[in-house]
Amino acid sequence: MANSVNTGNGGVVEQQQTSLNTAAARQLTTTTKSHPQMEGISPRWLLRMLPWVEVPGGVYRVNRRLTYTAGDARLSFGNVGAKVQVIPQELRKLPLLRGFDDEDSDSVIDTLAKQFVQKEFKAGDLIVEVGQPAEHVILLAHGRAQKLGVGKYGDPVVLDSLGDGDHFGDQAVVESDDRWKFAVKALTPCTVMMLPQRIFEVVISQSPSLGAHVGRFKERLKKPQDKSGQAAIELSAGHHGEPTLPQTFVDYELRPREYELSVAQTILRVHTRVSDLYNDPMNQTQEQLRLTVEALRERQEHELINNREFGLLHNADLKQRVIARRGPPTPDDLDELLSRRRKSRFFLAHPRTIAAFGQECNRRGVYPTYVEVDGNKFIGWRGVPLLPSDKIPIGNDGTTSIIVMRTGKDDQGVVGLHQTGIPDEISPGLSARRMDVSDKAITSYLVSTYYSVAPLVPDALGVLENIQLGFGR
Repeated sequence: MANSVNTGNGGVVEQQQTSLNTAAARQLTTTTKSHPQMEGISPRWLLRMLPWVEVPGGVYRVNRRLTYTAGDARLSFGNVGAKVQVIPQELRKLPLLRGFDDEDSDSVIDTLAKQFVQKEFKAGDLIVEVGQPAEHVILLAHGRAQKLGVGKYGDPVVLDSLGDGDHFGDQAVVESDDRWKFAVKALTPCTVMMLPQRIFEVVISQSPSLGAHVGRFKERLKKPQDKSGQAAIELSAGHHGEPTLPQTFVDYELRPREYELSVAQTILRVHTRVSDLYNDPMNQTQEQLRLTVEALRERQEHELINNREFGLLHNADLKQRVIARRGPPTPDDLDELLSRRRKSRFFLAHPRTIAAFGQECNRRGVYPTYVEVDGNKFIGWRGVPLLPSDKIPIGNDGTTSIIVMRTGKDDQGVVGLHQTGIPDEISPGLSARRMDVSDKAITSYLVSTYYSVAPLVPDALGVLENIQLGFGR
């Protein structure tokens, strides 16, 4: 074989090849191959940090003390153009109407929903004022507001932040001559739905079943409760002599929450010709299975965070939800999260959210510490690490959340649920079961993983909501 070489003066000289070239030499070599790579494998810190509880029966029941204050949730609304509509069934989320399921309850709640009046408030307007008569049930359909109190010296104090779906006043309207003990100020333009007390009283007068339900609600409020709303345990301390000691017992919830193990599954198919002939140097079935397991574990973490039935974002108690005060996540917001629980183990946030928090710290001249977890260093706040998870969603409007939790059974924290020792198990709680060979010589494997997650008490889990990324300044 000859090579052509340009002499530079227009002439070309033919040179004979004197050795084997690399293209031909590669025909006699063996390539060094990597294992099949897969984009999208994340550290899965939630799966690594959760303590896992064995659930042999497939169902985990969380028994708690009896709580008189009914849990509530944020409401959803419908709209036709700019006109907002109260969805009747959403009103059942109000503590006042929780458990109202008599024969005529649907028609009564539908009547209440139609009586709400829509009002608009500009940023800076007061939605309610301290000391004014509390004569409305108020639902915040859209916008951000702050609940303000009065300090010891008359200065305003921020009690809470409110966002879409929050509500207040439903307990005040059952009391006559009650007055607002706080003010609510709109931080952004707010759309509010308001139900006057006089209308509510008219509906009660027309519905004996609703009147009886409201009476039972008042009785629950009068029963002794501790600061968490649980049935009080009567005790005596610091007494002298021989006083009569209080008699008590610890009451339990009659309908405790039960968590059934969820499942993520797929059927892996491998042609027998592939598994028989092409296994050197890597076993084809093992590589197919390895990548399938990675995908299932990614889906498992996604479900633990986002599943509407048991996921962490949807199961945090309303009292443990904090709305970002200004938009981006700030040290103040994280302090508010930490103050609502003891022994917080870690934060969980999207990497972009962690970056936004770092920017806020830089803007304020605050330098967060670094916390070591399993040999890795992470940004931390008050000694609690911020662990990354790309499973926490970021909405189209740039809003996202931060989760914080206490973990473990001994600390009444959040626990992962699984069952091990299942047939054909290849890792804890995950099995690969060979099914059959089809008439096309394709072998099928059923790959399954079973899991769930449970906060043992409400303050084990907290969420910072309505974080705004890319917040303009």
